[in-house]
Amino acid sequence: MQTIKTLKARKRIALIAHDHKKAELIEWATYNKTVLSRHELYATGTTGKLIEEALDVSVRKLLSGPLGGDQQIGALVAEGALDVIIFFWDPMEALPHDPDIKALLRLGVVWNIPVACNRASADFLLTSPLMHQDYEVILPDYSQYLQRKV
Repeated sequence: MQTIKTLKARKRIALIAHDHKKAELIEWATYNKTVLSRHELYATGTTGKLIEEALDVSVRKLLSGPLGGDQQIGALVAEGALDVIIFFWDPMEALPHDPDIKALLRLGVVWNIPVACNRASADFLLTSPLMHQDYEVILPDYSQYLQRKV
Protein backbone atom coordinates (compact mmCIF):
# COMPACT_ATOMS: atom_id res chain seq x y z
CA MET A 1 0.00 0.00 0.00
CA GLN A 2 1.42 3.37 -1.01
CA THR A 3 1.20 6.44 1.13
CA ILE A 4 0.97 9.76 -0.69
CA LYS A 5 1.95 13.07 0.83
CA THR A 6 1.11 16.31 -0.96
CA LEU A 7 3.75 19.01 -1.01
CA LYS A 8 1.77 22.23 -1.37
CA ALA A 9 2.63 24.89 -3.93
CA ARG A 10 4.04 26.96 -1.06
CA LYS A 11 6.94 24.75 -0.03
CA ARG A 12 8.67 24.63 3.35
CA ILE A 13 12.33 24.96 2.41
CA ALA A 14 15.35 24.38 4.65
CA LEU A 15 18.40 26.45 3.69
CA ILE A 16 21.72 25.36 5.17
CA ALA A 17 25.33 26.23 4.37
CA HIS A 18 28.69 25.41 5.83
CA ASP A 19 30.88 28.38 6.72
CA HIS A 20 32.88 28.29 3.46
CA LYS A 21 29.64 28.05 1.46
CA LYS A 22 27.56 30.73 3.21
CA ALA A 23 28.53 33.51 0.78
CA GLU A 24 27.62 31.28 -2.17
CA LEU A 25 24.24 30.39 -0.65
CA ILE A 26 23.48 34.04 0.16
CA GLU A 27 24.38 35.07 -3.40
CA TRP A 28 22.18 32.26 -4.78
CA ALA A 29 19.30 33.15 -2.45
CA THR A 30 19.55 36.84 -3.36
CA TYR A 31 19.43 35.97 -7.06
CA ASN A 32 16.36 33.79 -6.37
CA LYS A 33 14.69 36.15 -3.88
CA THR A 34 11.45 36.46 -5.84
CA VAL A 35 10.92 32.71 -5.97
CA LEU A 36 12.10 32.03 -2.42
CA SER A 37 9.85 34.73 -0.97
CA ARG A 38 6.82 32.71 -2.13
CA HIS A 39 7.80 29.85 0.17
CA GLU A 40 8.26 29.29 3.90
CA LEU A 41 11.96 29.39 4.77
CA TYR A 42 13.81 27.59 7.55
CA ALA A 43 17.53 27.75 8.22
CA THR A 44 20.20 26.84 10.70
CA GLY A 45 21.84 29.45 12.91
CA THR A 46 23.93 32.09 11.22
CA THR A 47 22.75 31.06 7.76
CA GLY A 48 19.19 31.97 8.72
CA LYS A 49 20.23 35.37 10.03
CA LEU A 50 22.22 36.12 6.87
CA ILE A 51 19.37 35.04 4.56
CA GLU A 52 16.82 37.04 6.53
CA GLU A 53 18.99 40.16 6.25
CA ALA A 54 19.88 39.67 2.58
CA LEU A 55 16.34 38.88 1.41
CA ASP A 56 14.35 40.93 3.92
CA VAL A 57 12.02 37.97 4.44
CA SER A 58 11.09 36.03 7.53
CA VAL A 59 13.15 32.88 8.18
CA ARG A 60 12.47 30.38 10.94
CA LYS A 61 15.92 30.16 12.47
CA LEU A 62 17.04 27.01 14.29
CA LEU A 63 20.25 26.31 16.18
CA SER A 64 23.63 26.46 14.50
CA GLY A 65 24.40 23.20 12.68
CA PRO A 66 27.14 21.99 15.06
CA LEU A 67 24.94 22.84 18.05
CA GLY A 68 22.03 20.71 16.84
CA GLY A 69 20.51 22.70 13.98
CA ASP A 70 21.17 19.94 11.43
CA GLN A 71 19.39 17.51 13.74
CA GLN A 72 16.50 19.94 14.19
CA ILE A 73 16.11 20.13 10.41
CA GLY A 74 16.26 16.32 10.27
CA ALA A 75 13.54 16.06 12.91
CA LEU A 76 11.32 18.43 10.91
CA VAL A 77 11.86 16.25 7.82
CA ALA A 78 10.95 13.10 9.78
CA GLU A 79 7.82 14.81 11.13
CA GLY A 80 6.77 15.80 7.61
CA ALA A 81 7.16 19.49 8.42
CA LEU A 82 9.69 20.28 5.63
CA ASP A 83 9.38 19.75 1.90
CA VAL A 84 12.78 20.64 0.45
CA ILE A 85 16.39 20.76 1.67
CA ILE A 86 18.93 23.06 0.04
CA PHE A 87 22.26 22.39 1.72
CA PHE A 88 25.42 23.94 0.34
CA TRP A 89 27.96 21.77 2.13
CA ASP A 90 31.71 21.93 1.83
CA PRO A 91 33.11 18.64 0.48
CA MET A 92 36.68 19.80 1.12
CA GLU A 93 36.36 20.35 4.86
CA ALA A 94 35.93 17.70 7.52
CA LEU A 95 33.67 18.98 10.25
CA PRO A 96 33.11 17.71 13.79
CA HIS A 97 29.39 17.33 13.10
CA ASP A 98 29.79 15.27 9.90
CA PRO A 99 27.61 12.45 11.37
CA ASP A 100 24.77 14.97 11.81
CA ILE A 101 25.11 16.07 8.18
CA LYS A 102 25.08 12.49 6.92
CA ALA A 103 22.00 11.78 9.06
CA LEU A 104 20.20 14.85 7.70
CA LEU A 105 20.92 13.93 4.07
CA ARG A 106 19.87 10.35 4.80
CA LEU A 107 16.50 11.54 6.15
CA GLY A 108 15.89 13.51 2.96
CA VAL A 109 16.24 10.25 1.05
CA VAL A 110 14.28 8.20 3.62
CA TRP A 111 11.27 10.54 3.34
CA ASN A 112 11.64 11.10 -0.42
CA ILE A 113 11.96 14.88 -0.39
CA PRO A 114 14.00 16.93 -2.85
CA VAL A 115 17.56 17.66 -1.71
CA ALA A 116 20.00 20.00 -3.47
CA CYS A 117 23.63 20.01 -2.32
CA ASN A 118 25.16 22.58 -4.65
CA ARG A 119 24.24 25.60 -6.74
CA ALA A 120 23.54 23.66 -9.94
CA SER A 121 21.16 21.20 -8.27
CA ALA A 122 19.50 24.06 -6.36
CA ASP A 123 19.00 25.94 -9.65
CA PHE A 124 17.40 22.90 -11.28
CA LEU A 125 15.20 22.29 -8.26
CA LEU A 126 14.03 25.88 -7.85
CA THR A 127 13.25 26.33 -11.56
CA SER A 128 11.30 23.08 -11.89
CA PRO A 129 7.61 23.64 -12.64
CA LEU A 130 6.90 21.13 -9.85
CA MET A 131 8.36 23.59 -7.35
CA HIS A 132 5.46 25.97 -7.89
CA GLN A 133 2.51 23.60 -7.71
CA ASP A 134 1.14 20.90 -5.46
CA TYR A 135 3.17 17.72 -5.87
CA GLU A 136 2.34 14.24 -4.66
CA VAL A 137 5.26 12.41 -3.09
CA ILE A 138 5.10 8.66 -2.75
CA LEU A 139 6.39 7.83 0.70
CA PRO A 140 8.32 4.59 1.02
CA ASP A 141 6.55 1.76 2.81
CA TYR A 142 8.47 1.03 5.98
CA SER A 143 5.79 -1.23 7.51
CA GLN A 144 7.95 -4.36 7.24
CA TYR A 145 10.80 -2.57 8.95
CA LEU A 146 8.50 -1.33 11.70
CA GLN A 147 6.97 -4.78 12.19
CA ARG A 148 10.26 -6.69 12.29
CA LYS A 149 10.98 -8.90 15.23
CA VAL A 150 13.88 -7.66 17.32
